[in-house]
Amino acid sequence: MNITIGKPWAVCEKGGRQNNEDSIYPLPERVNSNQKLFLVCDGVGGSEKGEIASSLACESFQTFFSTFLEDEPTEEFVNKAVGYTEVRFDDYVKNHPEAKGMATTLTMVSVGASGITLAHIGDSRIYQFRQGEIIYQTEDHSLVNSLVKLGKISKEEALTHPQKNVIIRAIQGSEHPTEADVVLLKDIQAGDYFFMCTDGVLERLKNEDLSSIFSTYNNPEDIKDGIMAACCGKTRDNFSFYILPVQNVG
Repeated sequence: MNITIGKPWAVCEKGGRQNNEDSIYPLPERVNSNQKLFLVCDGVGGSEKGEIASSLACESFQTFFSTFLEDEPTEEFVNKAVGYTEVRFDDYVKNHPEAKGMATTLTMVSVGASGITLAHIGDSRIYQFRQGEIIYQTEDHSLVNSLVKLGKISKEEALTHPQKNVIIRAIQGSEHPTEADVVLLKDIQAGDYFFMCTDGVLERLKNEDLSSIFSTYNNPEDIKDGIMAACCGKTRDNFSFYILPVQNVG
């Protein structure tokens, strides 16, 4: 399978916060259509710690992939990259004890020869859209999602739950090892979009809102502008996203 991605569009904004704890890879000004690896991370920990955690996760994943990836990134390979990142966190905290407790979510999209590999940790999300419909969505590693799955609360109650920002998986370091959920998607068609975002976007846009934007606009720049219009000046949190248009599948 030969998958060609069109020009990706990305945003990383501090939104209603004083400090931006989100990080994305690659930076929007450096991305091109030959890029195979995309990352969107949301740091946790307050002050500068979250900013460092998300940035370090992006850097560590990119380093691990560029150094060791020979073929497709399997689940084992991705989780080795998670382990490598945790060791990098350990090293950083050893030299900067004030950063103890820093953590980050992670979403990853890797375009390969047999499909597109997705990985995630935490409540940042990845969607696959086809003609505006969500045909795949990652499942949040969050307290409220666990409560929904257990039947303790409804999906509607989850939207306003006082603990809706509590995540149950994050990259923190080897004292608290975690792993990513990894999936290889092979049902890819020209015209599909992959959308990666932090929960700052989801603060403003529910699934039906995103579907409406992806079905209303015909090109990724307009989709980006539509999401920006919904989020700018209206979020309490940082908000970041990547829009990846599938151009051709051979």
